[in-house]
Amino acid sequence: MKKLFFALCLLGYGTFLNAQDYFPENAGVKVNNNNYTAFTNAKIYVTPTQVIENGTLLIQHGKVVNASSTVSIPKNAVVIDLQGKSIYPSFIDVYSKFGVEQAKKKPGRGRSAQYEPSREGYYWNDHIMPENKAIEKFTYDDKEAKKLREAGFGVVNSHIHDGIARGTGVLIALNGEGTNANRILDDRSAQYFSLSRSIAKGQSYPSSLMGTLALLRQMYSDADWYAKGNATTTDLSLEALNDNKNLVQIFEAKDKSHDLRVDKIGDANGIQYTILGGGNEFERIEEIKATNAKFILPINFPDAYDVSNPYAVDYVSLQDMRYWNQAPSNPKVLADNGIKFSLTTYDLKSPSNFKQKLMKAIEYGLSSTKALEALTTVPAEILGKSNEIGSLKAGHLANFLITSGDVFDKSTTLYENWVQGTKSVINSMDVKDIRGDYKLMVQGKTYDVAISGEVSKPKIEVKQDTAKLNSKIKYDDNWVTMSFATKKDDKTYRMIGAVTESSDNLSGRLVLPDGTESKFTATKSKSFAEKESEKEKATAAKKIVPVKFPNVGYGFATKPKAENTLFKNATVWTSEDAGVLENTDVLVKNGKIVKIGKDLNAGGAKVIDATGKHLTAGIIDEHSHIAALSVNESGQNSSAEVKMEDVVDPEHMGIYRSLAGGVTSLQLLHGSANPIGGRSAILKLKWGEEADGLIYDNSPKFIKFALGENVKQSNWGSYSRFPQTRMGVEQLYMNYFQRAKEYDTKKKNGEPYRYDEEMEVLAEILNGERFISCHSYVQSEINMMMKVAEHFGFRVNTFTHILEGYKVADKMAEHGVGAGTFSDWWAYKFEVNDAIPYNAAIMQKQGVVTAINSDDREMIRRLNQEAAKTIKYGGMTELEAWKMVTINPAKLLHLDDRVGSIKVGKDADLVLWSGSPLSVYSKAEKTMIEGVTYFDLETDKKNREAIKKERNELVTMMLKEKSSGKKTQSPKQSIKRDFTCESL
Repeated sequence: MKKLFFALCLLGYGTFLNAQDYFPENAGVKVNNNNYTAFTNAKIYVTPTQVIENGTLLIQHGKVVNASSTVSIPKNAVVIDLQGKSIYPSFIDVYSKFGVEQAKKKPGRGRSAQYEPSREGYYWNDHIMPENKAIEKFTYDDKEAKKLREAGFGVVNSHIHDGIARGTGVLIALNGEGTNANRILDDRSAQYFSLSRSIAKGQSYPSSLMGTLALLRQMYSDADWYAKGNATTTDLSLEALNDNKNLVQIFEAKDKSHDLRVDKIGDANGIQYTILGGGNEFERIEEIKATNAKFILPINFPDAYDVSNPYAVDYVSLQDMRYWNQAPSNPKVLADNGIKFSLTTYDLKSPSNFKQKLMKAIEYGLSSTKALEALTTVPAEILGKSNEIGSLKAGHLANFLITSGDVFDKSTTLYENWVQGTKSVINSMDVKDIRGDYKLMVQGKTYDVAISGEVSKPKIEVKQDTAKLNSKIKYDDNWVTMSFATKKDDKTYRMIGAVTESSDNLSGRLVLPDGTESKFTATKSKSFAEKESEKEKATAAKKIVPVKFPNVGYGFATKPKAENTLFKNATVWTSEDAGVLENTDVLVKNGKIVKIGKDLNAGGAKVIDATGKHLTAGIIDEHSHIAALSVNESGQNSSAEVKMEDVVDPEHMGIYRSLAGGVTSLQLLHGSANPIGGRSAILKLKWGEEADGLIYDNSPKFIKFALGENVKQSNWGSYSRFPQTRMGVEQLYMNYFQRAKEYDTKKKNGEPYRYDEEMEVLAEILNGERFISCHSYVQSEINMMMKVAEHFGFRVNTFTHILEGYKVADKMAEHGVGAGTFSDWWAYKFEVNDAIPYNAAIMQKQGVVTAINSDDREMIRRLNQEAAKTIKYGGMTELEAWKMVTINPAKLLHLDDRVGSIKVGKDADLVLWSGSPLSVYSKAEKTMIEGVTYFDLETDKKNREAIKKERNELVTMMLKEKSSGKKTQSPKQSIKRDFTCESL
């Protein structure tokens, strides 16, 4: 035994020396250890799919020499018999913080934001730091390494988790006896990105998700410009970005929709990212598969909510309940769809939680083979290290686990984790397994003892007849200590005994409740085997509620499809010259309106009896902020480079509620934090589609501009950003448009130019290719904006809000600008004091195309009623009033050839009302977009009952979780933020 111990020590020592053979040796005799170690009679998983029964693993110098059933064992080999045990490749974590010093949060800033970068010689934005190198911040921490080894990991890939462009990572073998000279496998393992700003930097831009995405687009463009030698200055950030471009590119997305967003960035720049997912990819698996990306999956599945309090349970949304139920299926769903992924400890409180979470994924259907692939061969492939790690093929690092059986079985013991041929003992193989059932005789009474749990950390249950007694057990260094207390008189019996190889029984000293000593013997009656009922629970198919589209309360079980439909005998509000048609039929085919008339032939179409009901075009909201993940990029005074299309939230309940109010289209506008805001998203409210599915095909190009209090920062405390006055706003416009004009001229003349997304957008305005929707209130500024536009040869498309429009309506008509306004809002802030409810009617009568808009998540649900107010305030006819929420906003958005009225050839975006659409008593019974019914009043009623039933089912499941002793979390409310123009 002493010889074996010495040989193993020499093996480890020799491995260390071999890695540094050119170093001088001054502490003793310099030797090289060329001995082998052979692990025989084991079940060897060379790869997850290549398994050798009763095989031999031969290693030397920290690497695998051979793994086979017929290995020729050299004479200078230490042989270790692993009869009945298994060998697996050690696990690999691609996404770790291990050993790398992380950024510290910057102290709170003062009253004004920091708009300029804090560095010189680097990129203009502090959150872009590709020059960072994890290796320079790395310090090996064996205490943390031990935790990872105990969880089965042999290699981790670590980086600085801070910033948008984060720099390079470092690949580390968790070898506790080596040095960084041999445990660092790659000091530039990958290049990392995220959607999160640096916590250590204070630069204000980007302040939003859309700003981050715009910054990434510009960064890549600038890197290309720099690489071609066009820059006149040195930029160490862009140099590093270009130097790292051939490395593995890993992007932290952390959400299914963000996965798709970052994949677009990659596609635009010829990059296939490996993506850190969010655990909810199963909700959009078709789109996720289409990215062709490999994924890194966290398995921090949520605990069940403690729903024992019937009042507190109301805080938990159905969406959150579903996620608890569905999230553990995420790895299986990706595996079933052929998507390669690795698993990570990322976001777990401790590596010790990893196996428990992984077991849950396996209980939910992930195969053991796929689980092993996700921890070995796939992460090795992601890192481009398949010829070094991830398997036990010849030449690979000798990183492997020795277990008592299936590595993913709950009862399996992990004995050792070898890293680079260096042994780390997790649980001694010399520890005898004492688990099983025993009969214990104490003072003439018989007790049933069941020892279970892990070999080195057993659990005990003591029963007298059927009564379960309080009991404890400790097992260490082949000594077992047990105690139990009787039920009737609460007397405690204590026992200690040595465990021997010669007997399966337990015996030793017994201390009686009165302190006298005696002896005990526990006779083993049955060896340990996991209870069948427990195995059945673990392997039984879990009840997983179906995924909906979107996966919230009112989602569809399957995505709805277009139907050919005939509306019979409706009162049809055409929003055209034809006016209102009584007892009229409208035929919809292939998503289009194909016929309008009386007694039309259905021709196989679904017939809806609309007698006594009113059919209109879908309402269009020219100014909305629903269905957005962010609304303002306030980090700089112009944000023309950002796109609201980047931040569409297809799961926002405002979409469904708007459909219930008859709204089918809207302009999702940037907020009013800046004089020049971001580009709009023109949406059709196709509930259940992913974000891109909501955006109009061949969408008209719009951008938000803003005037007044917000852009000069009257209502929040910043004094460092230009402009601070209304005069400054005008000068900012003049400056930006002049620069855009010069940029466009250079581009059109074929001169070399640096691509600038912001200037590209402003040039589109100058060229009449993009249209301005301008937030406005005061007549002086309205005049100013029109004059600036006329100076540069374009016209403003729409003034929105425009509550002093009635003062300059004639000038607006002359300029050719439209108006989107409120029906009766006034005096809610100083610059609105002169607003009047007759504003819309006055502008319309002066020849200004006028629409009533919402700019509010509540008002959008009743825009039909807002339109009706113009009849009271201004004497509009019913038809003209109705046009203010249908054809007029369609004209303002350049969509009147497609939507906004009931006309042959237009999209079948229709609403069937129970009565006049201008009545407060009328309800939208059906809302259709391109022939697809996205809202139906009767279906809505059924959904409400189904939601109650599903919530009750999930609550019952959670109560069972708690009653079985599993961990729970307190109920909490998840509230999505609702945005307005001013939201930051």
